[in-house]
Amino acid sequence: MGWYRIKRRVGGNPSPEFYEKKVKELDELKKQESRGEIELRYVDESGFCLIPYIPYAWQEKKQKIEVKSQKSKRLNVLGFLTRQNELEVYTFQCSINSDVVIACIDKFCEKITKKTVLIMDNSSIHQNNLLWNKEDEWANKGLEIFFLPSYSPQLNIIEIFWRFIKYQWLKIDAYESYSTLVEAVEDILVNFGTKYTINFV
Repeated sequence: MGWYRIKRRVGGNPSPEFYEKKVKELDELKKQESRGEIELRYVDESGFCLIPYIPYAWQEKKQKIEVKSQKSKRLNVLGFLTRQNELEVYTFQCSINSDVVIACIDKFCEKITKKTVLIMDNSSIHQNNLLWNKEDEWANKGLEIFFLPSYSPQLNIIEIFWRFIKYQWLKIDAYESYSTLVEAVEDILVNFGTKYTINFV
């Protein structure tokens, strides 16, 4: 027996045949990227508030560290991440819905220089007529969307990025107030790729 943090997992499993098909398709996209034919961007949303994500810390046995936990506004983030630690990111204090996602993809389209494929999950804000009706327009600009199989966050590397922020890079004092939290998160977002990096293997 060991003392470990209990991890949450998604609530279902994809069809094995469909999962294998999508994994093979994703592997082919990665090969195209390695040949310089396309750019892959892994896309997802996350949020940050004053309920801390700090499961462990070195502490004196008789002096426990306590972190204030309180309800607060939520800083929502939508990111477009590459395996090379290049990040395009948009932050919001409003909820991220399909209209927001579409507006961000429209903005991102202005910056692409080669065929780009967005890797996205099947959340309801990604899978609806509002977004599907934009796909032809984006394709004409050199951007396509590859939807991952359901219940497969392990295939989207930006999930690793969110975990690094929440469980490693955010310090305890970031949770002193909402303003310090926003400042700390924005520092990580701005300095990702230099001060903060991840080796995506």
